Amino acid sequence: MAERLATQESDTATGFNRVELLHVADAVAREKGIDRETVIHAMEEAIQKAARTRYGLENDIRSEIDPKSGEIRLFRCMLVAEPVTNDAIEISLKAARERNPDAQIGDIIAENLPPIDFGRIAAQTAKQVIVQKVREAERERQYEEYKNRISEIVSGLVKRVEYGSVVVDLGRAEAVIRRDELLPRESFRVGDRLRAYVYDVRREPRGPQIFLSRTHPQFMAKLFAQEVPEVYDSIIEIKAVARDPGSRAKIGVMSNDNSLDPVGACVGMRGSRVQAVVNELQGEKIDIIQWSPDAATFIVNALAPAEVTKVVLDEDAQRIEVVVPDDQLSLAIGRRGQNVRLASQLTGWDIDILTEAEESERRQEEFRQRTQMFVDTLQVDEVIGQLLVTEGFTAVEEVAFVPINELSSIEGFDENLANELKSRAEKYLADRDAQLTEQRKTLGVADEVAAIAGLTPAMLVSLGEGGIKTLDDFAGLASDELIEIVGKHGIGEDEANTMIMAARAHWFADEDAAAAAEDASTT
Repeated sequence: MAERLATQESDTATGFNRVELLHVADAVAREKGIDRETVIHAMEEAIQKAARTRYGLENDIRSEIDPKSGEIRLFRCMLVAEPVTNDAIEISLKAARERNPDAQIGDIIAENLPPIDFGRIAAQTAKQVIVQKVREAERERQYEEYKNRISEIVSGLVKRVEYGSVVVDLGRAEAVIRRDELLPRESFRVGDRLRAYVYDVRREPRGPQIFLSRTHPQFMAKLFAQEVPEVYDSIIEIKAVARDPGSRAKIGVMSNDNSLDPVGACVGMRGSRVQAVVNELQGEKIDIIQWSPDAATFIVNALAPAEVTKVVLDEDAQRIEVVVPDDQLSLAIGRRGQNVRLASQLTGWDIDILTEAEESERRQEEFRQRTQMFVDTLQVDEVIGQLLVTEGFTAVEEVAFVPINELSSIEGFDENLANELKSRAEKYLADRDAQLTEQRKTLGVADEVAAIAGLTPAMLVSLGEGGIKTLDDFAGLASDELIEIVGKHGIGEDEANTMIMAARAHWFADEDAAAAAEDASTT
């Protein structure tokens, strides 16, 4: 096509086959899927380059092709300038006004040139320009088309296999599936038809690169959208997908229609719908999970087929502790940890699995440690320590600051005992804080740091041990650094930022004082 175009180009330069020139432009535009105007513009540039070779490269030669008649016009363009420094591209104002009385400095004067007869070299040059411009336009068309198809499934034929990667012919473009984006043990031959997920389209010097994947979690979601009409119509939503490509996957689904079972709809009659997806994914086993806005419920569902007897959530750390029967542990964890790993990916929570025996043993150890802590700090017998732990007390601070009526309401306690326990707790905390304050001073932590609201004596000792001793030291910390130093004492990011800004207040005060002094000196 390019050779035919260059030949016709050569002929039309002398005025022949103008209609044929437009026919060729139309044919190239249809074949390459680009605009007719783009092809004609490429022809104009080709003629322009060839004409410059004929008339001199120093000249500013431009060409136009009439898109209706195919007529070619050549112009030599010159800039009106005073004084003239380059005769090839500039013209004096006087000479310009001889051609156009209204000419002004800065205008462009176009001088018509006669048609030229292209020689072999000029025709070859024109051909190269046209081929290059058409190729650039084709690449731009491909990029614009496929950048808007990211996150879609496309179908194509295997064109070739290179070093494990598969090049796919999509019809109007080529795409590549890298080896790590193919399913394990999956192989294709030239001519095989396949479906894949478009996850990236990039501009590169060699043209747009379209990257496909068959292991991406959203590939499975899009396959369900193709097989399940309710998913395509958004009656059922796919909320999360986790895959171990080629082996097993979990998918969380939710129905926007209370009368429709999302799991049953995705499975289909006798498993027909899910089986179609399984077949496409080379037998990958799929667990379809009922999604729930309640994290605990969703996590329990995600661990299926294992049974769960108890869950304990730590929302701040996005961590959950799951207790399962002793005989369900291996089922909950799965082969090589696959079940719990996929459940964690699906829900976004870190999951710790314990058996009932392990959880009971740990609970007993925690009970014993807390009891011993109350025995040691409050100087009470073991029975009273056990009663406090049983009632949910976990720290001496809770005993010191709880209302008397709550302490005295514990079975076996009276008001006198409650007052005595509260008094002992307060004395213990006061003695501990005094000891920590003395330790803080020994470490050299300044009183200005100790005055920052929210810092406890224990935190101040941690700061001193971390080398943070002056107000400037503290003010120079980032919030994550402060949390790392004293985080074990339960400080959050917002609280850390408030403390740091309070420490920096003297910086701004010093700047204001310096500015005021400078203003006073200038007046």
